[in-house]
Order: sequence, then C-alpha cells, then structure tokens
Amino acid sequence: MKPAGMKMIGREYEKSVLRECLSSPRPEFLAVYGRRRVGKTFLIKEFFRESFAFYATGVSGLNTRQQLRVFHEALLNYGEQNRTIPKDWLEAFSRLEKLLSSPNVRREYQSGKRVVFLDELPWMDTARSDFKSALDFFWNSWGSSQADLILIVCGSATSWIMNHIVRDTGGFYNRITRQIRLMPFCLEECEQLLSANGMRLTKRQVIECYMILGGIPYYLNYLTPQYSLSQNIDKLFFQENGPLRYEYAQLYSSLFKKPGNHLAIIEALASKRSGLTRTELQAVKDAPDGKELTKCLDELEQCGFIRKYTDFTRKNSGFIFQLIDPLTLFHLTWLKHQKISSWTDLLNTPAYYTWCGLAFERVCQLHTRQIKNALGILGVSSFEFAWKSRKQHPGAQIDLLIDRKDGVINLCEIKYAAEEYAIDAACEKDLLYKAEAFRTETGTRKALLLTMITLNGLRKNEYRNIIAHEITGDDLFRPIP
Repeated sequence: MKPAGMKMIGREYEKSVLRECLSSPRPEFLAVYGRRRVGKTFLIKEFFRESFAFYATGVSGLNTRQQLRVFHEALLNYGEQNRTIPKDWLEAFSRLEKLLSSPNVRREYQSGKRVVFLDELPWMDTARSDFKSALDFFWNSWGSSQADLILIVCGSATSWIMNHIVRDTGGFYNRITRQIRLMPFCLEECEQLLSANGMRLTKRQVIECYMILGGIPYYLNYLTPQYSLSQNIDKLFFQENGPLRYEYAQLYSSLFKKPGNHLAIIEALASKRSGLTRTELQAVKDAPDGKELTKCLDELEQCGFIRKYTDFTRKNSGFIFQLIDPLTLFHLTWLKHQKISSWTDLLNTPAYYTWCGLAFERVCQLHTRQIKNALGILGVSSFEFAWKSRKQHPGAQIDLLIDRKDGVINLCEIKYAAEEYAIDAACEKDLLYKAEAFRTETGTRKALLLTMITLNGLRKNEYRNIIAHEITGDDLFRPIP
C-alpha cells in the first residue's frame, strides 16, 4: 500500500490536520465540509490512499431503503458476510461496529488507525429516517471509546453539516474533535494545478480563468492543453453538450432541496455590484422573508457563494451581502439570457472589457490576504469592505477598503487593463475626490492611503505620485508566508 500524504497541490493546512488525526492518542471525529466540486472527497481519498477500514457514500435522490442498500454494499466490500440489507440505520451502524471490531479490519499502514470515511452524509439523512440518531448512538456508545478510530464525515450540503453535526446542540454537541472547511484554490494553487495538467498559461490568462471558474479544482481539470483558454471556455459552456453549460442549475439544485429561494437571492445580488442589505433583499420579488431569508443567506454564505461584510464607517448599518462566486456571476452575465454564442468571438470587445473590470474586482476581493501580504500588513488586524457614498454628488464608490488597526485605511482602486494602466488628469481628480468624499462623510481621522490594484502595474507619469501603494496581478500569486 502507498504511504499516506501523497504529494498534492496546496492543502497544506488540511494535510496537517489529517496528520494530527493519525498521530492522536484519542479517537477523532472529523467533519469536512465545503462547496460542491471543491475537492473534499479527493483530499481524503488521496491523503489516505484508500486505506480505509470502511468507506461509504450517500447518493443523491435515493430513499431510505435505497441508501441502506448502498451502505450494505459497502459493508460487503469491506468483508461483512451478512447478505441481508439492514432494516434501518441502527442495524446498519451496529453491523459496522462489528466489522470494525474484526481482527481482519483494514488499518492505516503507518499509524494502525481504523479510518472510517462517510462521504456525502447529508444524502444519507433521508426524510423520516433514523440516520442521525443512529450515527449519534454509534459514536457516543462505541466510537468515542476507541482510541485508534478516526471517523471522517463529509458533505457538500455545508449547511446540513454545520447545523446537524458541527453546531448540533443534541447528541453531537462537543463531539466533533476537528473540522476542515475546504476552500477554493487561490491563484497560486490554480496556476500549479493548470501547469500540472499541461496548461501553459500566462498569469493574465490564469486570472481570466479564475474570473470564470473560480478556484474550483473540478472545473479547472476540464481544461485541456491542446486548446487555448478561450477555446476551452467555448467547449465547456457554449457548446450544446458542454460539461459546464448547465452547471449553474445543477449546482444549486444539488445543494438545496428547494433552491428557488436561494436563486432569487443570488440573482438579486448579481445585479448589485457592492451587495444588498437584508432589508433591501426583503423587498426583492420572489425572495423569501423572515426566518426563511435568514436561513437561505446563512446557507449561501456557508457554501461560499456569497460573503457578508459590515461597512464599519456607518453605525447600525447591519450586514451587506455580496455575491462572490465567479462561475455564478459568469453564468448570470452571459449564459442565462444567451447573450453570446461564443466566448472567442466576445474577446477584446467593449462588453468583454466591462465584464473583465467587474470580474477582476471579485478576484481581488477573494485575495485580500495576498493584497495585505503585498502591502506588508499581513499581521495587522483589519476589516475589508466596499464603500459607496450616500451623500456626495456625484456619487463616490471605493472598490475595496482595508481599515487597519494601526490607524491607516488603504483606499483600493481596482483597474483591469491589458497593458500598464496610465493615471491621467481625470483619473487623478476622481481618486482625490473619492478620498475626500470618504473622509468628509465618515469623519475618519485615520491616514488614507490611495492604493492601486492593476493587472500589469502603473505607467510612470506625472500623476503616478498620488498613489501610495501599487499592487499588480503578479502580487496576487505570491505565496502567503
């Protein structure tokens, strides 16, 4: 058997958590969650090299009897002799306990641990089944006393994992010993994955790839080196049988039993660049209200489709919710209303560059740690948010603010340009106006530093000196120490 910890791209923190589980002197109950396609199953399988004492997965759309049949097939694969399907989950987990107690049980080759991996757990928990109580009983009555047991539960329906396992106030309260929220790749990791797959892209092309696919390894693995990036995008999205052409609908319907409310929120947020407050969302047609709105927002945030932030310059402003998932934004911009039939034909048009500007902003918002690292303030506590004037005429909007605890605010202007970006007299006037509007309206006494984030840097000219800090596309790729 191959050793655990096979080299994989990124995931260093996650691998360290798994290594700690292997070396732990106590039983471990690990919850792994994250949005669909982010690589949860791959991480666990690749790390342990399939050295599981038991592995089973839930299957979407099956009823309780069918889920038990799938679980039974897994029991047989790992050596159980009983040929009858368990009548309920209590019996299924009782039989799993006997299997794991067998002297012939498979163990992880270095540590000797018995590793149990239950994948897509939310799908096993069908309506009116005893699944959750049976899992609770299995762990609390037996598993929690087995010092050499590692139980790993995983699911793409992040809200189910959070509400029923991690935050549970019943049988699982304080039972989870460790948790991993698997996040999408950053640009550096995307570049490594694409390179490993034979894709030789410039950093600008990797950024454009991220603007469409985000940092989701499953999507990135579809790109093939015999085609250019634009040809790949055409094949994935704009051909009738393209593998990602209908991913938007499949993505949300696979995660939420009634995705209509979630989609109404998503499409409302897509129309507002800096996001909407909860009050504004309540006024949206077809959007839910009350507790259902709160529930949907929480689920969308847990799955990584939206983020919530507070404009700390305004008292009692509440949270602002912003759509940040690149693939969702790409679909709603170009595919929902079939605005274009070919990505290649769109390249270098005014509509393309308008989209690039907005999509590049999202990339930067998803890489604020890399931006802080480039500024040399990674260790400084800060809040990051967008700001829009409510008083000034004409209006002023700042793409990204980094409000630092050391008495400084970086006012970040984000510009996408194929070449070096040139600040001219009009741009200089606009930047100074925004800074003054921000100071006047908020009354801040902190130092304001104009910061430009561009793809290829700034052209040196007489207007360049108003910029305190310059961040380039290359900086977004630099590893975090």
